Amino acid sequence: MSFGGAGGSVWLMPLRLIASDLDGTLLRDDLSVSPRTRRALDAARAAGIHVVPVTARQPVGVRRIAQGAGFDGWALCSNGALGIHLTTGEVLFERHLAPEMQRALAEAIRQQVPGTVFASIREAGEGFYAQGEYADLASETDHKRDPATMGRYSLDEVLSAPSLKFVLRHPEVSPPELLVAVRALGLTGFHATHSGAAFVEVAAEGITKAAGLALLCENLGVAQADTLAFGDAPNDAEMLAWAGRGVAMGNAHPEARAAADEVTLSNEEDGVAVVIERALAGLG
Repeated sequence: MSFGGAGGSVWLMPLRLIASDLDGTLLRDDLSVSPRTRRALDAARAAGIHVVPVTARQPVGVRRIAQGAGFDGWALCSNGALGIHLTTGEVLFERHLAPEMQRALAEAIRQQVPGTVFASIREAGEGFYAQGEYADLASETDHKRDPATMGRYSLDEVLSAPSLKFVLRHPEVSPPELLVAVRALGLTGFHATHSGAAFVEVAAEGITKAAGLALLCENLGVAQADTLAFGDAPNDAEMLAWAGRGVAMGNAHPEARAAADEVTLSNEEDGVAVVIERALAGLG
């Protein structure tokens, strides 16, 4: 398989599934899908290729842009912890972080970084249970939902049930700094990452976008080698490394770039569309 940059080689192996991150990747900075990108996605679907959003967002956040992108099938949400069909609502899989792991992490990080606050995402991504202090810090752009819909719960209530995604944030400590602190705790049993948003995202051990994509591909009968993936953030790195061809955006974080096979143009320059167009030309 080979797919190069400008004037380079073309796709020489079957392409059956395109997996794309949304924010900073498929979407422009104003959260829209460009006409060129929409045409490329439609052309891929017309060629019989699965086109799947793979995102840290929940279904409510994916549905906000689904019409513009033409998404009406499977989506991978919560960084790969949830596989859900956007039209039927069928849940293919859910992978949860256990309450005892959440509590151990919360107690440990609060000792190391006092003032850290938490939220729990549950119920196929529809339930959002935030500490009151978390909701006070949040804006609608953070989780693609009105903070008034997050609830205002005690820490015990937030920790009381399994989470698809367990979220940590701090009013002063940046997400990359908070992630370093989480990883320095020496705890196991979870996977922590960040997506460029204002918080750290924690899932069950082994749950990444790559793991979720592997489960979906198994269900669809798609080989790993026949996948093309796009991403820009640290939470995309595992997926870019796993896919048959991983493509980082021109605006990508160094972790995503290091994991990818190649780098395309930025999300503002239709980088996803450029690669899809060349791939389809090679298949033709």
